[in-house]
Amino acid sequence: MTATIASAVPTTSTNTISRKARNAGRAISGLVVAFLLFDSLSKIAGVQAVKDASAELGIHAHLVPVIGIVLLACVAFYVVPRTSILGAVLLTGYLGGAVTINMVNEKPLVSTTLFAVYFGVAVWAGIWLRDSRVRAIMPVLIGK
Repeated sequence: MTATIASAVPTTSTNTISRKARNAGRAISGLVVAFLLFDSLSKIAGVQAVKDASAELGIHAHLVPVIGIVLLACVAFYVVPRTSILGAVLLTGYLGGAVTINMVNEKPLVSTTLFAVYFGVAVWAGIWLRDSRVRAIMPVLIGK
């Protein structure tokens, strides 16, 4: 059964990714991780500005550290190469929740809501540029 599952996953050679693309993917992913680490740790630390912004969105103060821990776990999955695709999926869900809560609270579309969407795109762009497994399941024709 394991052989059947393993053979169902498309594989491509790691040589198909250029050094420039891989480095660009690492740079994008690094920026995403740095920002999300800062965000999660500020939630866990209970920074007053974060509590105030969360309260403005209707999130109770006791839930802010929990949200930070969830985000930190998602980032941890994203950072580990073996679980990076799962991490990208989890971060997509997390950012989707951010979009939803901002829309429910009628925040300006251009500022906070689109920022989360762009961040989700950056999560996947970084991993697509550096991981041949993602390219195999999400082929994109660029320049063809």
